[in-house]
Amino acid sequence: MQELRSRLYGFAASLGSFVHHQKPRSPSTPTPTSDLEYSSSASTSTDALPPPASSFAADPRAVCVYCASSPGLSPEYRKAAESLGTALASSSRTLIYGGGDRGLMGIVSNTTIEKSGKAVGIIPRSLILAGGEGRGPVERAASQATVEQIEQGARNVKKDVAIVNSGNMQTIVVNSMHERKLQMARIAGAGFVALPGGFGTYEEVLEAITWSQIGINQKPVIILNVNGFYEPLRTLIDGAIKEAFIQENGRRLVTFIDPPPGVAAIDFDWGQAAVDAIDSWEGPETSLFTWDEKGKWGST
Repeated sequence: MQELRSRLYGFAASLGSFVHHQKPRSPSTPTPTSDLEYSSSASTSTDALPPPASSFAADPRAVCVYCASSPGLSPEYRKAAESLGTALASSSRTLIYGGGDRGLMGIVSNTTIEKSGKAVGIIPRSLILAGGEGRGPVERAASQATVEQIEQGARNVKKDVAIVNSGNMQTIVVNSMHERKLQMARIAGAGFVALPGGFGTYEEVLEAITWSQIGINQKPVIILNVNGFYEPLRTLIDGAIKEAFIQENGRRLVTFIDPPPGVAAIDFDWGQAAVDAIDSWEGPETSLFTWDEKGKWGST
């Protein structure tokens, strides 16, 4: 089964590579700029960039964390991110995340490293060249020196863009958002944890759930419902089950974590609760689909 999943990841990576190596659209085409188009317009070399994702083996204890590149307005979000980073470090679980150093991304990664844990950030090259996620024009300009140092081979610098490959921090630079998500899922063998976030976090969480549903992954998806942030998602899932769009056993694909009655969100140990949920996860007995040995879809 593990070999089969490796083939799936390999196929998806090949597909992503094919898609992102097509000829860029002309400047007159009214479509958003892709990762490839942005990278192609840059004059910098990729020779000195960190090692490719393929050089990182899947880690059965590593945990992928999805979260925002902004901190949010409530202190409970920061506290939850710090708690998660602390728990990952103390349980010797490597953090796999989106590579940003701002917002909840920066809090959970910095806390993990400060507590002597390990972190692997996976970030598209176009985001590096833009100065990272969650930045305005001034901050992007200030971070450009870091980008130039990276391109020249100085990989031990961490300023505005978290690109460092020494000690407890490793960075993987990929070509696209698609490859970023693929490698995060591949390397993180223990499962996924979601802190509050925006559109990108929603998409990542729902994709992880879907991959588990159709049999690509057999990993837990743990959602930290800080301040009831994910309550609308829980309601949406319940409604889909009620209307027969999701099977009843689909509830087991995702675990929502809430503080016990009488415990305030700011005082709750979100990180330990997430690790405990990963350790105790059993998952559904069967997936919606399974792959046979010939790589064809088959219904269970």
